[in-house]
Amino acid sequence: MKIAKTELTIQLERQIYSATNKQGVFGCFEVTIGWFGDERVDYITYDTKGIWRCYEIKVSKPDFYSKAKKTFVGHYNYFVLPKELYEEVKHDIPSHIGVYVDGNYSVKRAKKQELTIDVQVLKDSLIRSLSRESEKLLKSENPSFVEYMNRRLSYERKEKERYREQYQNLMREVHEKFGTRWRYS
Repeated sequence: MKIAKTELTIQLERQIYSATNKQGVFGCFEVTIGWFGDERVDYITYDTKGIWRCYEIKVSKPDFYSKAKKTFVGHYNYFVLPKELYEEVKHDIPSHIGVYVDGNYSVKRAKKQELTIDVQVLKDSLIRSLSRESEKLLKSENPSFVEYMNRRLSYERKEKERYREQYQNLMREVHEKFGTRWRYS
Protein backbone atom coordinates (compact mmCIF):
# COMPACT_ATOMS: atom_id res chain seq x y z
CA MET A 1 0.00 0.00 0.00
CA LYS A 2 1.41 3.36 -1.04
CA ILE A 3 1.18 6.22 1.44
CA ALA A 4 0.16 9.63 0.08
CA LYS A 5 2.88 12.25 0.20
CA THR A 6 2.46 15.29 2.42
CA GLU A 7 2.45 18.78 0.95
CA LEU A 8 5.79 19.41 2.65
CA THR A 9 7.31 16.32 1.00
CA ILE A 10 6.05 17.46 -2.40
CA GLN A 11 7.43 20.95 -1.77
CA LEU A 12 10.86 19.56 -0.82
CA GLU A 13 10.84 17.36 -3.93
CA ARG A 14 10.18 20.37 -6.13
CA GLN A 15 12.87 22.40 -4.40
CA ILE A 16 15.58 19.74 -4.60
CA TYR A 17 14.69 19.17 -8.25
CA SER A 18 15.11 22.91 -8.91
CA ALA A 19 18.39 23.01 -6.98
CA THR A 20 19.87 20.09 -8.95
CA ASN A 21 18.30 20.65 -12.37
CA LYS A 22 21.32 21.62 -14.43
CA GLN A 23 22.62 20.78 -17.87
CA GLY A 24 24.35 17.42 -17.78
CA VAL A 25 22.56 16.26 -14.62
CA PHE A 26 19.83 13.63 -14.89
CA GLY A 27 17.56 12.84 -11.95
CA CYS A 28 14.56 10.81 -10.93
CA PHE A 29 12.42 10.37 -7.84
CA GLU A 30 11.71 7.06 -6.11
CA VAL A 31 14.39 4.94 -7.74
CA THR A 32 14.33 1.30 -6.67
CA ILE A 33 17.86 -0.08 -6.63
CA GLY A 34 18.21 -3.35 -8.55
CA TRP A 35 15.59 -5.70 -9.96
CA PHE A 36 12.94 -6.29 -7.28
CA GLY A 37 15.16 -4.36 -4.90
CA ASP A 38 14.13 -3.55 -1.35
CA GLU A 39 16.02 -0.26 -1.32
CA ARG A 40 14.57 2.91 -2.76
CA VAL A 41 16.26 6.29 -3.10
CA ASP A 42 13.90 9.25 -2.71
CA TYR A 43 15.79 11.16 -5.42
CA ILE A 44 18.92 10.27 -7.34
CA THR A 45 21.02 12.18 -9.86
CA TYR A 46 23.70 11.10 -12.28
CA ASP A 47 25.86 13.54 -14.18
CA THR A 48 27.97 13.45 -17.31
CA LYS A 49 31.11 13.15 -15.16
CA GLY A 50 29.82 9.83 -13.79
CA ILE A 51 28.96 11.15 -10.32
CA TRP A 52 25.97 9.69 -8.46
CA ARG A 53 24.16 11.70 -5.78
CA CYS A 54 21.43 10.29 -3.54
CA TYR A 55 18.92 12.38 -1.59
CA GLU A 56 16.75 11.19 1.30
CA ILE A 57 13.82 13.50 2.01
CA LYS A 58 12.74 13.65 5.66
CA VAL A 59 10.01 15.96 6.94
CA SER A 60 9.71 15.11 10.64
CA LYS A 61 11.71 13.74 13.58
CA PRO A 62 9.85 10.40 13.54
CA ASP A 63 10.54 10.20 9.79
CA PHE A 64 14.24 11.02 10.31
CA TYR A 65 14.68 8.52 13.14
CA SER A 66 12.50 5.77 11.65
CA LYS A 67 13.96 2.32 11.04
CA ALA A 68 13.16 2.67 7.33
CA LYS A 69 16.25 2.17 5.21
CA LYS A 70 18.12 5.31 4.22
CA THR A 71 19.54 4.46 0.83
CA PHE A 72 22.85 6.24 0.57
CA VAL A 73 24.55 4.42 -2.31
CA GLY A 74 25.96 7.41 -4.24
CA HIS A 75 29.32 9.08 -4.41
CA TYR A 76 27.69 11.94 -2.52
CA ASN A 77 24.68 11.48 -0.24
CA TYR A 78 22.34 14.07 1.25
CA PHE A 79 19.42 14.58 3.55
CA VAL A 80 16.80 17.06 2.34
CA LEU A 81 15.19 18.57 5.44
CA PRO A 82 13.02 21.49 6.49
CA LYS A 83 15.17 24.08 8.32
CA GLU A 84 13.46 23.46 11.67
CA LEU A 85 14.08 19.71 11.46
CA TYR A 86 17.71 20.26 10.51
CA GLU A 87 18.23 22.35 13.64
CA GLU A 88 16.77 19.53 15.75
CA VAL A 89 18.71 16.62 14.22
CA LYS A 90 21.96 18.14 12.91
CA HIS A 91 24.06 16.48 15.62
CA ASP A 92 22.81 13.05 14.52
CA ILE A 93 23.79 13.40 10.86
CA PRO A 94 26.87 11.36 9.95
CA SER A 95 29.90 13.44 8.97
CA HIS A 96 29.96 12.17 5.36
CA ILE A 97 26.27 12.96 4.67
CA GLY A 98 25.43 16.42 3.29
CA VAL A 99 22.27 18.40 3.95
CA TYR A 100 20.01 20.54 1.80
CA VAL A 101 17.77 22.79 3.88
CA ASP A 102 14.27 23.32 2.49
CA GLY A 103 15.58 21.68 -0.68
CA ASN A 104 17.07 25.03 -1.72
CA TYR A 105 20.67 25.13 -0.62
CA SER A 106 23.32 22.98 0.96
CA VAL A 107 24.19 23.79 4.58
CA LYS A 108 26.50 20.80 4.93
CA ARG A 109 28.69 19.38 2.19
CA ALA A 110 28.72 15.67 1.52
CA LYS A 111 32.05 13.85 1.47
CA LYS A 112 32.80 11.66 -1.52
CA GLN A 113 32.29 7.93 -0.93
CA GLU A 114 33.04 4.83 -2.94
CA LEU A 115 29.93 3.40 -4.58
CA THR A 116 28.41 0.52 -2.65
CA ILE A 117 26.42 -0.67 -5.68
CA ASP A 118 27.70 -1.60 -9.13
CA VAL A 119 27.50 1.31 -11.59
CA GLN A 120 25.53 -0.76 -14.10
CA VAL A 121 22.92 -1.61 -11.44
CA LEU A 122 22.55 2.10 -10.68
CA LYS A 123 22.23 2.98 -14.37
CA ASP A 124 19.67 0.22 -14.96
CA SER A 125 17.71 1.35 -11.89
CA LEU A 126 17.69 4.97 -13.03
CA ILE A 127 16.64 4.07 -16.58
CA ARG A 128 13.85 1.79 -15.30
CA SER A 129 12.54 4.54 -13.01
CA LEU A 130 12.73 7.22 -15.72
CA SER A 131 10.83 4.89 -18.04
CA ARG A 132 8.17 4.42 -15.35
CA GLU A 133 7.78 8.20 -15.04
CA SER A 134 7.48 8.74 -18.80
CA GLU A 135 4.95 5.91 -19.01
CA LYS A 136 2.86 7.57 -16.28
CA LEU A 137 2.87 10.82 -18.23
CA LEU A 138 1.95 9.15 -21.51
CA LYS A 139 -0.89 7.19 -19.88
CA SER A 140 -2.24 10.29 -18.18
CA GLU A 141 -5.27 12.07 -19.58
CA ASN A 142 -3.06 14.89 -20.81
CA PRO A 143 0.35 13.59 -21.97
CA SER A 144 1.34 17.01 -23.31
CA PHE A 145 0.70 18.69 -19.95
CA VAL A 146 4.38 19.37 -19.23
CA GLU A 147 4.88 20.90 -22.67
CA TYR A 148 1.77 23.03 -22.15
CA MET A 149 2.99 24.18 -18.72
CA ASN A 150 6.44 25.06 -20.10
CA ARG A 151 4.84 27.18 -22.84
CA ARG A 152 2.62 28.86 -20.26
CA LEU A 153 5.58 29.54 -17.98
CA SER A 154 7.49 31.11 -20.85
CA TYR A 155 4.50 33.31 -21.69
CA GLU A 156 4.10 34.38 -18.05
CA ARG A 157 7.78 35.30 -17.80
CA LYS A 158 7.47 37.49 -20.90
CA GLU A 159 4.34 39.12 -19.48
CA LYS A 160 6.10 39.77 -16.18
CA GLU A 161 8.93 41.50 -18.02
CA ARG A 162 6.46 43.56 -20.10
CA TYR A 163 4.58 44.69 -16.97
CA ARG A 164 7.84 45.50 -15.20
CA GLU A 165 8.90 47.73 -18.09
CA GLN A 166 5.49 49.44 -18.14
CA TYR A 167 5.71 50.05 -14.39
CA GLN A 168 9.21 51.52 -14.65
CA ASN A 169 8.15 53.81 -17.51
CA LEU A 170 5.10 55.02 -15.57
CA MET A 171 7.15 55.61 -12.43
CA ARG A 172 9.73 57.54 -14.46
CA GLU A 173 6.95 59.73 -15.93
CA VAL A 174 5.42 60.38 -12.50
CA HIS A 175 8.73 61.34 -11.00
CA GLU A 176 9.63 63.57 -13.93
CA LYS A 177 6.23 65.28 -13.78
CA PHE A 178 6.33 65.92 -10.02
CA GLY A 179 10.05 66.53 -9.75
CA THR A 180 10.82 63.81 -7.27
CA ARG A 181 13.89 61.66 -7.44
CA TRP A 182 13.36 58.18 -8.72
CA ARG A 183 15.90 55.48 -9.03
CA TYR A 184 15.68 52.57 -11.44
CA SER A 185 15.26 49.31 -9.58
